[in-house]
Amino acid sequence: MESSAAKYCCDNINNHGSSSQSQTSTFMQKFRLYETRSNFYMIGRDKSRTYWRVLKIDRLDPSELNIREDSTTYTESECSELLRRIHEGNISTGGLRFVTICYGIVGFIKFLGPYYMLLITKRRQIGSIRGHNVYAVSKTEMIPVPNATVNSSIADSKDENRYKKLLCTVDLTKDFFFSYSYHVMLSLQKNLCNNEPGQVLYETMFVWNEFLTRGIHSHLQNTLWTVALVYGFFKQATLSVSGRDFKLTLIARRSRHYAGTRYLKRGVNEKGRVANDVETEQIVFEDVPDGLPAEVTSVVQNRGSIPLFWSQETSRLNLKPDIILSKKDKNYEATRLHFQNLVKRYGNPIIILNLIKTQEKKPRESILRQEFANAIDVINKDLSEENRLRFLHWDLHKYSRSKATNVLLLLGKVAAYALMLTGFFYCRLTSTLKPEECVAWPSVENIDDSDMSHHKYLNNVNEDAYRLEGNYSGYNNITNGNHSLKPPTFQRGVLRTNCIDCLDRTNVAQYAYGLAALGHQLHALGIKDTPKIDLNDPLADNLMGFYERMGDTLAHQYGGSAAHNKIFQERRGQWRAATQSQEFFRTLQRYYSNAYMDAEKQDAINVFLGHFQPQPGKPALWELGSDHYRGRNGETTVDEDGRSFFKRSFSDGNILCQSISPMPAIKDKQEKFTNSTLPNRSQGSNGLSESSPEISTCESDISCSRYTPSMPRRQLFGDVQRDRYLETGQIFFSEHGGGVNCSNFVDLDWLSSSGNSCEDEPFERECIRQEWRNSPRVLCSGLTMDRCFPIKVLLVFLKSVTDIHDSSESSCRSDARH
Repeated sequence: MESSAAKYCCDNINNHGSSSQSQTSTFMQKFRLYETRSNFYMIGRDKSRTYWRVLKIDRLDPSELNIREDSTTYTESECSELLRRIHEGNISTGGLRFVTICYGIVGFIKFLGPYYMLLITKRRQIGSIRGHNVYAVSKTEMIPVPNATVNSSIADSKDENRYKKLLCTVDLTKDFFFSYSYHVMLSLQKNLCNNEPGQVLYETMFVWNEFLTRGIHSHLQNTLWTVALVYGFFKQATLSVSGRDFKLTLIARRSRHYAGTRYLKRGVNEKGRVANDVETEQIVFEDVPDGLPAEVTSVVQNRGSIPLFWSQETSRLNLKPDIILSKKDKNYEATRLHFQNLVKRYGNPIIILNLIKTQEKKPRESILRQEFANAIDVINKDLSEENRLRFLHWDLHKYSRSKATNVLLLLGKVAAYALMLTGFFYCRLTSTLKPEECVAWPSVENIDDSDMSHHKYLNNVNEDAYRLEGNYSGYNNITNGNHSLKPPTFQRGVLRTNCIDCLDRTNVAQYAYGLAALGHQLHALGIKDTPKIDLNDPLADNLMGFYERMGDTLAHQYGGSAAHNKIFQERRGQWRAATQSQEFFRTLQRYYSNAYMDAEKQDAINVFLGHFQPQPGKPALWELGSDHYRGRNGETTVDEDGRSFFKRSFSDGNILCQSISPMPAIKDKQEKFTNSTLPNRSQGSNGLSESSPEISTCESDISCSRYTPSMPRRQLFGDVQRDRYLETGQIFFSEHGGGVNCSNFVDLDWLSSSGNSCEDEPFERECIRQEWRNSPRVLCSGLTMDRCFPIKVLLVFLKSVTDIHDSSESSCRSDARH
């Protein structure tokens, strides 16, 4: 029987289809800007040209933002008459002059002098979600608000112009998107189960122009004139299965909290916000004529930096800077806040897929691996069994190097099991959502946890059959083909994936999860008879293209180069030598961007997001010589929003705490796991307060790791093998390597039971060596090199990069592209 909350949610959507058609649309999509000597006049209208409003912006006060909105709703003829009267009233000072056509206000910003207005002057449609158009920005314009005659001398000062140029380096025409009538900053499930007003939606973590719109929103108390810009990735295409077309939409939303570039934003801050926090949503629906029932499905996953206090120093002579782990948060309070935030956003369970390395000659990633495992252990001890963090630590790099291991197949098994635990969103609409209409969202608080339970998500699906065979019978309430009885399902919980950068390996895992979800989404829509999509299916290739492009986009934003797509390329049968050369040069491109370009990029992001606000008489951003939150002696300091920033250094050497010895190298042996009983799969949720407790700053010194080589494994993992973990059999430890591979999420023996293992890895490694010796690799420009090629090229590259840096800016860009 359909739950009351689900019925409330879908009834609200269905009722909207009929009731709101008679309501006047309030979404203005096109604007014309006019000016007089004393005011700007913004004229806005809706798509149907029946709704006209007027906004007045004062131009005589150079230091304040004065905005007034005419409360009258005009017709087109009435608006024309109003403009005529304004022109006649100002004829002595030049009258009313047309400035530009625009498609929304991005916001207002002030540096040292006047306010500037940022406008979208060109747009392009990139997709549509059930009749609600989604647009990308094609062109923007920044216009000074005050009249030139009252502008202060500061407006043309050197520092003012430098701030303007810095802001313009945030290219709004790349990877920013918006919608007038659809809350694209929210997932489809939240859109249909949420009644937050538009102004509050601007304050969510995925609206990047929230700071820029504060002024106009505080004046007007509405969002009619602005657009909410989401930064990340959006791609939509029509695909077909057995003659039935459907639309596949992939959206990545980057958080504006603790946002920045690769080496300058790492780990977590005091409020539990992590670097490179990205929500990925996969939406599938069929286009049907208006008036016919429509079915929509959606699934959400998350990526984000390892939620510990750690950093890496930017070094011009080190492609892989050492990882610096801070011991300031011994009780993992910031880590705890991060996972509380995830529960608040998605519910339980929170499933952690950690893909970083466990075996290294010189410990780098493995330092974080062990600390992360310890943090999860400490946090789980304070949680009830049903709300504990589910986790799997799995070295993707190690397994991907072996031909005996099909990593996509193994990741697909993990993904299928995660999907079983969280479910996905499905709802049937009795009438199509009309374009440009706003859904009256019901509150998510009205959905009781009992209504969102694991069994109601999956409709009592046989979990063992799902896990072992991929048989998702689902929708048991469908009888005799009567789809009107198909109940809605909701996603509760999320899969959180990370590697070190949350770019390359993470993207492969997210593709595996997306593929598992796509099969179930198409099955729910009745497009496929079974919920499984084989890796050789053309659909899998199509979806791989989506995720590969998303991975490249996010990697450019955070890391400065396209993603390393070795697994995807080898899956498509690309020539190995070509793949390796491409990966190597992407590494060099990323290195160059991180070492030389990211400092200015980070400064621009800080200004755009309002993390740094220039003030007359205070040091300019570029005078601070580092990320502007750097404290004395390299201490971490915190801004008013609680964000922490580590010292940035362009040192030529590695900076590590000398009082701590590095971790010993872990032997390369096949792991064997015990206690393979699967955990209890019943789910629950704890209510969380809106306000997160503030975390007092502990020790600010930065150290490598609190662990020493002599520490026993029991101490290393905080007595993880004792207490209730041992009783419930939820942790799986390797007999060798100090617990480098463990899970309370999946049975690792079952996961590796498909015949994919790393038993042949030493033999495989030797084969690769022989192949290298016998057939030298041919790389770019026809150069044939021996085994020392990477070192030789790196030395040449380091010298050339210095020459590039000393040359003109245009030469820099040209050489970087090559």
